[in-house]
Amino acid sequence: MAVTLADVAARARVSAATVSRVLSGNYPVAESTRTRVLRAVDELEYVVNGPASALAAATSDLVGVLVNDIADPFFGIMAGAVQAEMGTPAGEPGRGGEKLAVICNTGGSPERELNYLTLLQRQRAAAVVLTGGAVEHPDHAAAVATKASRLAASGTRVVLCGRPPIADATTLTFDNRGGARRLTEHLLTLGHRRIGYVAGPAERTTTRHRLEGHRAALGAAKVDQDQDLDLERLTVHGLYDRASGYDATLELLRRDRGLTAIVAANDTIALGVCAALRDQGLRIPEDVSVAGFDDLPFSADAVPALTTMRLPLHEAGARAGRLALGREPQPPGGVAMVRAELMARASTAPPRG
Repeated sequence: MAVTLADVAARARVSAATVSRVLSGNYPVAESTRTRVLRAVDELEYVVNGPASALAAATSDLVGVLVNDIADPFFGIMAGAVQAEMGTPAGEPGRGGEKLAVICNTGGSPERELNYLTLLQRQRAAAVVLTGGAVEHPDHAAAVATKASRLAASGTRVVLCGRPPIADATTLTFDNRGGARRLTEHLLTLGHRRIGYVAGPAERTTTRHRLEGHRAALGAAKVDQDQDLDLERLTVHGLYDRASGYDATLELLRRDRGLTAIVAANDTIALGVCAALRDQGLRIPEDVSVAGFDDLPFSADAVPALTTMRLPLHEAGARAGRLALGREPQPPGGVAMVRAELMARASTAPPRG
């Protein structure tokens, strides 16, 4: 039996009129009430009645693109590339292939991510593309997997770009572990052993995978066996932004003034690292080498140019867009790895002495 508006109202312990107001978004509703109604909608898998309901399993021309922060070049590049794929394919004018890409900015909030997935399901989106690392919490992971399953069951293609694979989704996963390992191996080859690391938020998959790659390189070189080195002490977590890079670098220098290199979990953090080193009177790379990750557009123009691992973000986003629209065959097993490439530049050099 189909779930009705009254069923949702009973589950949320509100009137049917309140449910209608929440779903229409045209009237002010207390946030606690809105949250309760949306939870009931999600639990009951209620689909809004309307002109499109007669089409049952049909999808709309809407494609949702979920990003952590659209102001971050990492997400902006991918979102722009996905959106660029939404037009009619070249050579196929007038075939109605256009889709409307809607960018959903989660701000890193797990709750907002789930809310957007619910809204996109209710809008019968043709596809959903989730970009960037996932939050590492069992309850959230299970909730996202459930959402993906419901979306797929209703005919919505789900594509992950830069996230770990889940069922019912096509995945372009980034080689974060391998790339981070090769980046640290580059510094080790230059002769560095006292290497600090500025990580991202501890609850993100990207953070863990890149830190694991860094630690794997140190372990293979037996740096972790040096008695005067404490790898935990030489790691500082923060946000994926410049300010965190700056503050983390000051903390690393307080812990060990003898550092000869610092690896940043992304290029934006690396900018903050460089600024802090300069403010402390240290030269790059003569006193301390600096390396980042992603190869964002500003990396080559930094002074000195930043050594980094290049992820082909635009190409990955474009491919995610094609997969979302069914314009490209699914990779074997539904998962494809996006490789990272070392870009060795002027910000790294052998340590002095």
